[in-house]
Amino acid sequence: MAQEDVFKKIVSHCKEYGFVFPSSDIYDGLAAVYDYGQNGVELKNNIKEYWWKSMVLLHENIVGIDSAIFMHPTIWKASGHVDAFNDPLIDNRDSKKRYRADNLIEDQIAKYEEKIEKEVAKARKRFGDSFDEAKFRETNSRVLEHQQKRDALHERYTAAMQGPDLEALKQIILDEGIVDPISGTKNWTDVRQFNLMFSTEMGSLSDATNKIYLRPETAQGIFVNYLNVQKTGRMKLPFGIAQIGKAFRNEIVARQFIFRMREFEQMEMQFFVKPGTEMEWFGKWKELRMKWHQALGFGAENYRFHDHEKLAHYANAATDIEFRMPFGFKEVEGIHSRTDFDLSQHEKFSGRSIKYFDPETNESYTPYDIETSIGVDRMFLSIMCHSYEEEQLEGGETRVVLRLPAALAPVKCAVMPLVKKDGLPEKAREVVNELKFHFNTHYEEKDSIGKRYRRQDAIGTPYCVTVDHDTLKDNKVTLRFRDTMAQERVDISALLDIIEDKVSIASLLKKLQA
Repeated sequence: MAQEDVFKKIVSHCKEYGFVFPSSDIYDGLAAVYDYGQNGVELKNNIKEYWWKSMVLLHENIVGIDSAIFMHPTIWKASGHVDAFNDPLIDNRDSKKRYRADNLIEDQIAKYEEKIEKEVAKARKRFGDSFDEAKFRETNSRVLEHQQKRDALHERYTAAMQGPDLEALKQIILDEGIVDPISGTKNWTDVRQFNLMFSTEMGSLSDATNKIYLRPETAQGIFVNYLNVQKTGRMKLPFGIAQIGKAFRNEIVARQFIFRMREFEQMEMQFFVKPGTEMEWFGKWKELRMKWHQALGFGAENYRFHDHEKLAHYANAATDIEFRMPFGFKEVEGIHSRTDFDLSQHEKFSGRSIKYFDPETNESYTPYDIETSIGVDRMFLSIMCHSYEEEQLEGGETRVVLRLPAALAPVKCAVMPLVKKDGLPEKAREVVNELKFHFNTHYEEKDSIGKRYRRQDAIGTPYCVTVDHDTLKDNKVTLRFRDTMAQERVDISALLDIIEDKVSIASLLKKLQA
């Protein structure tokens, strides 16, 4: 099945099973805004809990805050967002659709890379175990031709984005023959810049002096509170401040479901260090963050680092952790060495000293900062994409199963009476009441037991417990495992120990300490 079709099925599955709904759905929706349903909010909260505890529970020198969405407008002048938070946009005159020029070019680069991978895959299949991939990439004429085109395009694109040079970006689009996917034409407008911040007015007067912004990132709330946290917590360098919160960007070109939205949630941690040590800490946090992702068990081959060649104005090093989505490798987390830019800017614009006094050297200085930043929604999407599977069973039947990491699953255990009579529902309720204080446990009695199993498979429930007539005699139940569909009889008294160890966030955190 084509990856595009797989992605469409995932989007449909998210709505059908209560994970993600289009916002304002009864009014035909609101573009690039989504609501999380009853199962989606549980999965999302579990992702946030995994991240939060991995930061503040496992690191004695990291604490959390929750800053306001509305902040003083000068903050965004100091951070550079008022003047430099722009996307290069281009319109197609025939389709009347708007696109990000950089995304069109990046997609073209990806097409060259896909052609290379197809040639490699065909050769691997043809030569089998004797295939020397490295030599093939170095000598095959078609691979070399695609690689040359890819590298030349990448070089032009990198140079054009330094300014950015808007005319050069358009020329690349024309030279590459990039067409509008809707109209199929190359009738492009000039490229122009568009600021992504939402603005509003605070107070009763619609006046320019009352103009404020919805925050486009959560990081600045950490920077302006850095000294408050440091002093009240008596923190010593190095130390970090973590935050989970909503951010807002007026994305003109929102696409790929919840991958790029106008209202989204971030998990960010700013780690403050002594100047001169930032590159060492940058390397450590790259390693720690990749380990956090790979602990979910999705396979190391589905992750990669993508180092930035064009650095933001505040950074001296930056990399992305990319995950293999159905539409290619895409960023799920950014790790940046932001230098002392943000703290120095806020000191300059506020007129207040926010330097750190180092008791060991008896000097005051502005710390450097290492940032780790994840989009919760992108993380959610990557997990859904990897977990979704249509499995062929014996007899030609197909089941849809979400192989979610057990600790992140919305429902950990579903308890089902075999029939709705003979005291089985009452016994099943007793089991639910024993387990529900420890993890999310559902009671399920509608439809046949087979349909109930399939429904739980589709929402990713790791364990199902069936209460039957023998349960009333021996106090044992049938425990079914989602991934294998294997079943075994266990004592009701053993259920908690069997399930809790596998479904707790602690089971993931222990992997990080291994």
